[in-house]
Amino acid sequence: MTTSTDTQAPVLQKRDEVAEGTMAFHFAKPAGFEFKAGQSIDLTLINPPETDEEGNTRAFSIASAPSDPDLMIATRMRDTAFKRVLRSMPLQTQVKIAGPFGSFTLHKNSAKPAVFLAGGIGITPFHSIIRQAEHDHAPHQIYLFYSNRRPEDTAFLDVLSPASKSNPNFHLIATMTEMDKSQREWKGETGFISKEMLTKHIPSLQGPIYYLAGPPEMVAVMQRLLTETGIDEDDIRTEEFSGY
Repeated sequence: MTTSTDTQAPVLQKRDEVAEGTMAFHFAKPAGFEFKAGQSIDLTLINPPETDEEGNTRAFSIASAPSDPDLMIATRMRDTAFKRVLRSMPLQTQVKIAGPFGSFTLHKNSAKPAVFLAGGIGITPFHSIIRQAEHDHAPHQIYLFYSNRRPEDTAFLDVLSPASKSNPNFHLIATMTEMDKSQREWKGETGFISKEMLTKHIPSLQGPIYYLAGPPEMVAVMQRLLTETGIDEDDIRTEEFSGY
């Protein structure tokens, strides 16, 4: 088994757009590389044609499941040297990865539901956990509250929607905050995640383990909402996605 101190050099196999302005990158999984759904890696570009003061290494949650044959990351495509190289480098280009890191993983006690609160690209660790939970037939009840501006901006919506139908333990509550700017039809929730929205879809707010992932300001707002609702801080786990 690969340990977190090992560095591997997988190659880029393919890339695709998973939402407007968001791309997924698929790398060959190194032999012996093992991780838990929800963990992350450090990815380093090797001798890139351009670089900037932010450097050649970034941390990414692994968006693929441990049972998948490849390693996938997904990211919002800002105009930085790192992202430009990632977008344009030829297939079969090698990168370095170190990891896996982190403990943002599904809790063991399946009697306690899991409530995922995701904003934007914060979906990546949850995408991994949800896919693996379905693969393992995990008994946990999983509720994903997934907030985006528009359906066009919502990464993996085309994967998560079918999963909510094929896995009776998985409940998807996607919500859009700027439908006035969308060209698509939307019949789901609208507005920001609120106590009222949580109460509408979760049998009881007390009892679940809550996982928060997204931009720091979103995570802070959700954490405040939960603590004001009386959720024990020991039942709240967070992962911030800065500067993506």
